Amino acid sequence: MIINEVLAQLESANAPVIKVLQAHTAGKTLVLGFKAGMILKEHRTAVPAMLLVIKGAVTYKEEGKAIPLRTYAELEIPVNVLHAVEATEDSICLLLVAKPAN
Repeated sequence: MIINEVLAQLESANAPVIKVLQAHTAGKTLVLGFKAGMILKEHRTAVPAMLLVIKGAVTYKEEGKAIPLRTYAELEIPVNVLHAVEATEDSICLLLVAKPAN
């Protein structure tokens, strides 16, 4: 139902819609919903993460590189690297985030 909630909110959203799909002892899984042209602004992650496109297409951008990702593509996001994600189509992605080290 979480993905359906993201899709419903995305209809009137002006920015990516992000919701927690699952949280567990090893980390969490987020759902990211984009309309074509939406951008997840530049940011860094302090923990290992993986972006998985389950529908649509996005471009992952870091340090002068632009990596196009289509449905079912995955990409490991490096720790402490400034990056952004731009949707080239209406898209749904999963972000698998490791638990921070204590």
